[in-house]
Amino acid sequence: MPHAPSAVLFALLAAATVDASAQTTVNGVVYEDANGNGRRDTREQGIAGVKVSNGRELTVTDAQGAYVLPIHDGSSLDEGTLDGSTLFVIKPPRYATANGANGLPLFWHHVFPQGSAKLRYGGIAATAPAESSDFALRSDKKQKGDLDVLVFGDPQPKTRVDVGYYERDIVQPLVGRHDARLGISLGDIVNDDLSLYPDMNRVTAKLGVPWLHVPGNHDLDADATRDEDALLGFRNVFGPDSYAWEEPQASFIVLDDVVYMPGSKPSYVGGLREDQFAFLEAYLATLPKKQRVVISVHIPFFDPVPGVETFRRADRERLFGLLKDRPNVLLLSAHTHNQRHYYHDASTGWQGATPLHEYNVGATCGAFWSGAKDAQGIPDTTMSDGTPNGYARAKFAQDGSYSLRYTVARGAKGEAIGLHAPKVLRRGAWPAFGVYANVYMGAADSRVEYRIDEGEWKAMKRVEQPDPRLVAENIADDGADSLRGYDRSPEADPSTHLWRGTLPTDLVLGEHRIEVRALDRWQGEQRAQTRYRLDDATE
Repeated sequence: MPHAPSAVLFALLAAATVDASAQTTVNGVVYEDANGNGRRDTREQGIAGVKVSNGRELTVTDAQGAYVLPIHDGSSLDEGTLDGSTLFVIKPPRYATANGANGLPLFWHHVFPQGSAKLRYGGIAATAPAESSDFALRSDKKQKGDLDVLVFGDPQPKTRVDVGYYERDIVQPLVGRHDARLGISLGDIVNDDLSLYPDMNRVTAKLGVPWLHVPGNHDLDADATRDEDALLGFRNVFGPDSYAWEEPQASFIVLDDVVYMPGSKPSYVGGLREDQFAFLEAYLATLPKKQRVVISVHIPFFDPVPGVETFRRADRERLFGLLKDRPNVLLLSAHTHNQRHYYHDASTGWQGATPLHEYNVGATCGAFWSGAKDAQGIPDTTMSDGTPNGYARAKFAQDGSYSLRYTVARGAKGEAIGLHAPKVLRRGAWPAFGVYANVYMGAADSRVEYRIDEGEWKAMKRVEQPDPRLVAENIADDGADSLRGYDRSPEADPSTHLWRGTLPTDLVLGEHRIEVRALDRWQGEQRAQTRYRLDDATE
């Protein structure tokens, strides 16, 4: 059942309220849409205890399902001058929303009395509060057991050709073949061309589950002159840029963490706004301390390059301060077009009892849909750390625990390790050459071992260097007399999940099997194998 409002919640609501002369209010009802027609009929009852927000303030519906919230119309607030509000209902556990014609969940309404700034992609049209203040929910009793969630990082098509790759490489193989009940895209839904949103929504809707969208730096309105307007195109299609969504197994918080700085270099930085902190304080106050909280953003909270601040440290520490007493928090991010597990501690401002896990999810588009095409005409698009493009699966249990899995796009079932080894070595040569294992879900403490034929298992050494498989692609691109693809593969960067084992040369002549195993903390033992041959050589 939804949680009842608390004294803390109403105190936060009152503290966040601005001068009444600079705002109006909107009234509405959250009701159970028993017949699913999308409008409130005479006998359809309001739902008590449902949270509704404008992205800054938060309130809870009364016994009749009614709520009232301020809307900000040209009000001067901490974060700048706003033209209106996007209201949203926080979908409670055991309820569902309807889907719109574009397949997106209907949980929000724009209230922009004068309309927004006019931008290349249109912005948000003028609306009146009375037109769209009610929210329809349907009872959903099919939410028991584990919750399986599809997680896409950076789909990022730049053209409709790329949208086709996304459909054939990612979506189509999943249609009718998954058990997920929710999906999340972690930003960069497109690559600057916001006119591609309808095409992307048409494709993603084929997966048949409610889909949440995080804004990314390539979802910005590039002609906006201030951060407050930079996501008007995104919001016009997807609704609020920061919001929450509740399932029995977890509470999901989506946050826009791209702070736009037009005219600066770089033109954006990772961070959070004052209205987002106000919303977070109010919302977290409604959740039990042990509730599983999943925070989804685009730009990672850690700095991929040490010493280069890509997420404002003060904002990160302030957020972590709100979360420090919560033992069940998971962070999901994207943006890097690499894959990595990061565990926050005091060095990044985390003061919780145990390290805070951030999963930086590999990109669905991989390396921006680049590289040589395969027999189906789809680019290789391996990321610069050697991770193939794909998507993640997150599973949340009723007890708050979770498991993660990465799926290689159109890969073999259970594909979790990429191997590289020489095809042939001279028998008796100095053992200077090795087998490399790229463990896509590997972390610094992963146990990775190898053996030759049926020999003894030996530990592999973790190395931070480029994946030789991608280096080979780079060399092939360099040596080609013509383009091997629309865009060549990315230059290989050091990988955080690469291991090396030395290949013996003192075995019998002929072929030998190399077997690698890695212990995945969620999926158990993962294996991969390849072969090399020992030959004699003459001078």
